[in-house]
Amino acid sequence: MLAQLHSITKKYDQGKPVLDSIDLLITENDTIAITGPSGSGKSTLLNILGTLDQPSSGQVLLDGKDVKTLDRKQLAELRNHFTGFVFQQHHLLPQLTLLENVLLPTLPGRKNGKEKPMLERASLLMERVGLQDLMHKFPGQTSVGECQRTAVVRALINRPALLLADEPTGSLDNDNAEKLGVLLRELNKEQHVALVVVTHSMEMAAGMEKIYKLHSGKLERIK
Repeated sequence: MLAQLHSITKKYDQGKPVLDSIDLLITENDTIAITGPSGSGKSTLLNILGTLDQPSSGQVLLDGKDVKTLDRKQLAELRNHFTGFVFQQHHLLPQLTLLENVLLPTLPGRKNGKEKPMLERASLLMERVGLQDLMHKFPGQTSVGECQRTAVVRALINRPALLLADEPTGSLDNDNAEKLGVLLRELNKEQHVALVVVTHSMEMAAGMEKIYKLHSGKLERIK
């Protein structure tokens, strides 16, 4: 078991729960799609799984650790090394090259003499996703699809066990969306990383081994 959500509930004010007693188990090398209508709480669920948000009640276990028991430093370290994030917008820093953006998550480890191995890993990953000739370009000099592939590499740079992607193809045209979906599934196997994708795209969801639907606060497995 890599991660587990147990009886997760999320409420805002006194309204109806956005998430209502959600259970989810994630094991090594899983590929999971979470689908559902807009506003159903898919991104909230992903953010709780990635410790970017906290549930109103319930338990989040990552790498065997109950995240409630971790202090801020421990939580930041777990988030940086156990999970990788890919969002709908790539969120690359425009003043940095693609390579420098990829290396940003490695900064806390630079003092441990990891500069060269991380640079080598970044170069290999960027070559793997077809960006070897663009490493020293700035985001504004590349396409949206190339920026999103860079964001995927950035998410993988610290060798996470769990990759979380929130509508990763939402800003892409159909051709680039299909290519990114294929790439994520290939990297799932090559990098031995479990993949959880929140998506409106049934085409992307269909490529995952497990599909869940979130509706009215409840999570139902449909594949």
